[in-house]
Amino acid sequence: MSQDNVADILNQVMNARRARKSSLVTTKSSKLLIEVLSLMKQYGYIDFTLEEGKLTITLKEISKCMAIKPRYAVRKKEIEKYVRRFLPARNFGYVIVSTSKGLMTHQEAQEKNIGGSLIAYFY
Repeated sequence: MSQDNVADILNQVMNARRARKSSLVTTKSSKLLIEVLSLMKQYGYIDFTLEEGKLTITLKEISKCMAIKPRYAVRKKEIEKYVRRFLPARNFGYVIVSTSKGLMTHQEAQEKNIGGSLIAYFY
């Protein structure tokens, strides 16, 4: 286990998916991780609950989710380059960007004309 909770939990999600499990339980959590999972939940890829220090993640229609390391700082014009690098097709999946306005998907960041730091991607 590393010190990056987001990368650890997203790896656990992928391992659970490969093992054909429907859910996983972990005790690790952070504000950034909860925000990332909230975006994934908003788009219907997972469901999660946080109760008594235990994070329970239920897998739905997720194919892949990975943390982006190193966390590239990108300008608004450069976001499309990284979207092409990490996502398999146009309009398929999301790249999570940490901006001065909070965490959002790459589409929202492009609409608002702001750049930020790339955190993770999922589809």
